Amino acid sequence: MTARGATGQLLDILVACSGRIPVISVILGTVSGVSALAAGLSDFVILGAEHGQMLMRSPYMIPEIVEGELDEASLGGAEQHSSRSGVACLVAEDEGDAIDIAAEILSFLPDHTLAEPDKIPNSDKWDRKCKGLGQTGPSDPNPPDYMLSVIEECVDEERFLGLFPGYAENVVIGFARLDGQSVGVVANQPKVLAGCLDIDASVKAARFIRTCDVFNVPVVTFVDVPGFLPGTVQEWGGIIRHGAKLLFAYAEATVPKLAVVTRKAYGGAYLAMSCKHLGSDYNVAWPGGELAVMGADGAVNIIHRKELSETEDRASVHSEPMKEYQSHFVDPYVETRNGWLDDVMDPAQTSPLLPSYASVEEEPYTIGDPTVHT
Repeated sequence: MTARGATGQLLDILVACSGRIPVISVILGTVSGVSALAAGLSDFVILGAEHGQMLMRSPYMIPEIVEGELDEASLGGAEQHSSRSGVACLVAEDEGDAIDIAAEILSFLPDHTLAEPDKIPNSDKWDRKCKGLGQTGPSDPNPPDYMLSVIEECVDEERFLGLFPGYAENVVIGFARLDGQSVGVVANQPKVLAGCLDIDASVKAARFIRTCDVFNVPVVTFVDVPGFLPGTVQEWGGIIRHGAKLLFAYAEATVPKLAVVTRKAYGGAYLAMSCKHLGSDYNVAWPGGELAVMGADGAVNIIHRKELSETEDRASVHSEPMKEYQSHFVDPYVETRNGWLDDVMDPAQTSPLLPSYASVEEEPYTIGDPTVHT
């Protein structure tokens, strides 16, 4: 029973470490109860695919396991925690793989919050052109699986360490480098839920942005979002509260923030994805980017619903207002004139422009610097 006190002290120490130094938990066996909570305090949890298990209660106290309906792996194994609960950020094949993953995560981070990540040179030139992006950014309104290709084309050596790849897949997060400097990447994934933001995606991205902020890692956001996911499940689940976490994370972050609108940025979701109004430092769009309250088709159906309801030839009545709406509100050059975008750029030029804006300008404080406490 006296172990409770020591366990509480351990948890208190882990909380004290949070936001000061990177904390990684590597789970290679069964962890339950308060030990699972300790792992939950970590910045990153790596779970072994074969034997790694995490359970809040002892498996012998869970009726489904006692009665044989489920086994421990089905309840708290790597597959469940990487895709359903969102506890595990990555799954390791074995112990060696887990250590390699932990080492790679640490390579993107500083030793502590008062330092900067190491700049690691590589063979890619900073001013290289992203030749593949001319074919990657589609004009097709039905979103394909292209966002990972965009990210890999822009970052150094096409190396992107995705985190939580199986959880809330409508948002992609992870670490990469631009001109050798560590950056955190946040991107909408149109392949899943058309890239809409939902509760899980908002919380996933917000937590990652705050982690990047505390460890002085700039955040690069690739935007292709049609809005927040509609429906009673989201509304009653608190999408307003959880969506606000994402806005809060971007607004409070003091690291350099960059955003590239690749296709769509509509409504409140546009504001939630590192918009200029929340203090983003450098925002650009590709020529086909659309920034508006909503898509042209939906807007015209609302604005001109009376005319559309009174005619049988909807196509002819619909086309002219569509063109007018796109030219007045959706065109990225309109946003640029208003100062909400810094530039409209050729997709091939994306990579050369980002590194100069991603550098941390101010020197970090050093340990013991009295100005930290004033």
